[in-house]
Amino acid sequence: MSTTQGIKTVLHPVTDLAAAKSVYTALLGFPPQTDESYYVGYEAGSQHVGLVPGGGQGMASPIAYWEVPDIEAKLAEVTAAGATVKEPVRDVGGGRLVATFTDPDGNVLGVLQDR
Repeated sequence: MSTTQGIKTVLHPVTDLAAAKSVYTALLGFPPQTDESYYVGYEAGSQHVGLVPGGGQGMASPIAYWEVPDIEAKLAEVTAAGATVKEPVRDVGGGRLVATFTDPDGNVLGVLQDR
């Protein structure tokens, strides 16, 4: 069984990226490290906070991403335990792999692996 390094990334779906960026910049007290039309990201301590315009890939609410050393192994473990893969592993750039799954109650959880 592989372990996680905890929740390191939380992505928030937003309808107005500029308005959300203003609020999160005020909340965190510094500008984003990534500021693109398709994604705004902040590094706050050891956590990454991301804003995804248009709700991202069907995001209805924020998704917490658990950092894991082997994303494929972790997905196999959680599906064997009763989870259902929502979005399979995909590379989102910079060597980062992400995937989402639902628990038995339909809550969406994410896992990520940095190569």
